[in-house]
Amino acid sequence: MKLVILAVGRGRAVPEQALVRDWLDRLPQGGAVIEVESKLPAGPARTRDEGERLLKQLPATAPLMVCDPHGRDTSSEALATLLQRHRDDGAGTIYFAIGGADGHDRRVLDRAQARIAFGSATWPHMLFRAMLAEQLYRASMILAGHPYHRG
Repeated sequence: MKLVILAVGRGRAVPEQALVRDWLDRLPQGGAVIEVESKLPAGPARTRDEGERLLKQLPATAPLMVCDPHGRDTSSEALATLLQRHRDDGAGTIYFAIGGADGHDRRVLDRAQARIAFGSATWPHMLFRAMLAEQLYRASMILAGHPYHRG
């Protein structure tokens, strides 16, 4: 099962970008980042545009998890269980959406099967991408019984 990060904004040549690529490249089933960007000024219209662009990248029946600071705080084990459930239901790809500075459009939130959070702190966008990629790898290793996760 492939794991895809849908991210608002363009990645830059920063160390965090290399971390994202490194963690996703380690996934035995494959991983990718799809970036979308809006040229609209900040505000509700931009958030709607970002949401439309995210949803256009998403196959109609594919599972979507949104990263949302108001979502459920999700442990590595819980993320592994989430992946396992969708894998066992036959999902070929699971998508994880990271919104822009103003969060996700309501349509993206409504389309999601789950809203996940990694604590209540605010993280820089590129660092959060790296953290999500590492957690996707960790969850995959938990499911594989690999000793990477010792939690």
